[in-house]
Amino acid sequence: MANAASGMAVHDDCKLRFLELKAKRSHRFIVFKIEEKQKQVIVEKVGEPNESYEDFAASLPADECRYTVYDFDFVTAENCQKSKIFFIAWSPDTARIRNKMIYASSKDRFKRELDGIQVELQATDPTEMGLDVIKSRAY
Repeated sequence: MANAASGMAVHDDCKLRFLELKAKRSHRFIVFKIEEKQKQVIVEKVGEPNESYEDFAASLPADECRYTVYDFDFVTAENCQKSKIFFIAWSPDTARIRNKMIYASSKDRFKRELDGIQVELQATDPTEMGLDVIKSRAY
């Protein structure tokens, strides 16, 4: 179903891949892209469970917006293994205004389709979503 505000639909594959990440832990991250011609959000890239945070960061384009989901594993002070699912709205300063507007107007509806997101970040440059930021928001 298309979003009334931006007219963007969400491809079923987006929800399926997210469920695989959440339930089966079969992906480390997912990068989603808005396909303007088809007026829908699609899966652009899926990271394998053994891929690093650096692999994830390198998969984001320097001058285009994306939605991403990142499964962050960490160990608490009590030595418990935990994970948090991050939703990151990547909107670099160098992206075109139209690109930023489409992503901004579609974000809330898209995020609602992904049930189980624990932390949300908005990043306009790599330092705003660095591993140190992820760690500080996870605890």
